[in-house]
Amino acid sequence: MRGWVFLGLWFLVQTANAADWVISSKEARTEAGARFEVLVIAPPGEPLPNELAARMSVDVAEIVLTLQAAGPAQDGRRLYAATMPVSAAGPVTLRLVDHPSNELAVVATRRDSVDSRTGRRAEDQEPPLSENDPMYFIVGTRGGTSARFQLSFKYRLFDASAGFGQERPWLSGLYFGYTQNSLWDLSGESKAFRDTSYRPSIFWKWERADQRALFDGARVGFEHESNGGTAEASRSINIAFVRPEWRWRLAEGQSFEFTPKAYSYLDKEENTDIAHFRGYVDWRARFDSGSNWIATTVFRYGTADKGSLLIDVSRRIRDLRFGPVGGYLHMQFFAGYGESILDYNVKNKSQLRFGFAIVP
Repeated sequence: MRGWVFLGLWFLVQTANAADWVISSKEARTEAGARFEVLVIAPPGEPLPNELAARMSVDVAEIVLTLQAAGPAQDGRRLYAATMPVSAAGPVTLRLVDHPSNELAVVATRRDSVDSRTGRRAEDQEPPLSENDPMYFIVGTRGGTSARFQLSFKYRLFDASAGFGQERPWLSGLYFGYTQNSLWDLSGESKAFRDTSYRPSIFWKWERADQRALFDGARVGFEHESNGGTAEASRSINIAFVRPEWRWRLAEGQSFEFTPKAYSYLDKEENTDIAHFRGYVDWRARFDSGSNWIATTVFRYGTADKGSLLIDVSRRIRDLRFGPVGGYLHMQFFAGYGESILDYNVKNKSQLRFGFAIVP
């Protein structure tokens, strides 16, 4: 098997762009908290230093590792070693920070992640608490200065390694989710919040385990959304939703995903015509350049030919960090109806806002 790995590496080197560095590993899996090795091949004439900085991505979290030389340079290649972070679990990617390189993908496993009934590792499991939707703070000035910010997380209710999650592995896909989005009027005298949307949900999350499935993943669940208002300012809906997920790996570490969220209204008494403006599907697509840029778009089209368009564009900031999570410069454009649930049937001026994101 290792012979095939080196044969593939040789082919990659022969076909790579002469200006690119190549990073490879003999093993497809590594253990969290353990030492792992990678082979780095430099373009002709480039020196291989004793240390190299590499950016590791675990889902949306980013960690900068220092790769230490584990042997002398020979024929333009050198072996380096580092310690896999103990928090890593599932697919992780690694690429050099200071040199253009390919993106190396490996699977990080944990010693305690083996299902005693099936013998399979839970390497694709997220931490119990993880991101759900984007998290950002942005400001715009059209029609008066206003800010929009969003917080979002999901919590896995059962652990596959113990209790009910171990006895019934499908329960480890059950999550509680929460997203809060606020519009803040910074032009007003009292700087009051214009509206806040609260969206708790419970859903089951499935990930593809083989190549025969139609989807790469899916979510099925229930979601409540309301603004906590009273009388005429009160808005509230309950929905049942399904969100299939398709993902494609593109050239040079790029990726594209299509994740439409289709839903049915279970309760909409306070805003019976909301489907005229939102419709029944959030059409969502996302592109990751594999290096610095991420773009996401969400399109809604209502039954009364009214809708909205949301575009988020983020750019990674390598030098601004909060622990293991990388920072992002964030731009958001919104046009159409219903920037908040309070104004679901109101079309305001299109808005362009800029700010900072923790999760793009």
